Amino acid sequence: MSISIEPIKINSQKIKAIAIDLDGTLLAPGAVLSERTIRVIDALKRRGIQFIISTGRSIESAERFRAAMAIDGPMIYLNGAMVADMPHAKVLNTVPLPAKSAEFCVDLAREKGVYCQLYISGDNKSGKTTLMAEMDCPERIQYFEHTKLMAELVDLKNTLGRTGPDSCKKCMFLADPIILSEIRQRLTEHLGESVYIAMTMWNFLEVMDAKVSKGMGLKFIMELKSWKAEEVIAIGDDENDLPMFEIAGFSVAPSDAKDSVKARADLVVGSNSEEGVSVFLEKFLGLY
Repeated sequence: MSISIEPIKINSQKIKAIAIDLDGTLLAPGAVLSERTIRVIDALKRRGIQFIISTGRSIESAERFRAAMAIDGPMIYLNGAMVADMPHAKVLNTVPLPAKSAEFCVDLAREKGVYCQLYISGDNKSGKTTLMAEMDCPERIQYFEHTKLMAELVDLKNTLGRTGPDSCKKCMFLADPIILSEIRQRLTEHLGESVYIAMTMWNFLEVMDAKVSKGMGLKFIMELKSWKAEEVIAIGDDENDLPMFEIAGFSVAPSDAKDSVKARADLVVGSNSEEGVSVFLEKFLGLY
């Protein structure tokens, strides 16, 4: 895909950081990190540009990609429920899902007979989380195949009571989109503005505290680093990436992103299967 940089209203020489989603954006189909992408990131590092992972994945799920890119510093995980300094996984900021909200999610999953998993962390200093669920079903295997993380089978209500009110960072439902639409409506009716709900893949529905988003995670990092909006680019493909677009000075979406995301992006580039983000960064930032 040919990219013209003339209409772009941002000074590439001022860029200090790029916050980017993994699945559907930086990673090729099948969650593949290409050699070209690694070369581009190496070039960014030589330019002194901070590369920030901004993902719905946990540290454990995203770590193999971070390690392959050999990047460090603050990263955004669990859709912003956790910001951690890598590679030491030191938590810089975390916002738990209130226990009552998490319990309602579990009750709703039981009522609907759908797969629900919780991301549990008993320590707000370490970024380590444990994935837990109640049902051994195809969705549990699907998530393992996607992330290489297998949820432990437990009684979720008992676990929440045992691990404490701040232990749950995120809840995820995996089901048919029609069912997820019904669940989203119930969550909105019961929990209202106390939670942030995002559809992150065709059959992933995620629930976090209302103070959580990738945008809030990026804002936290920008304040920590004293970066201005015009010094940061945000890149993503799904609705959970839109809050980043509001914080960064410039936003980019791949051509296979959701229509609502492309409509809000400052620039649409090639798809993730075409390594569209890498092509954009090579040309726009003059890496080669």
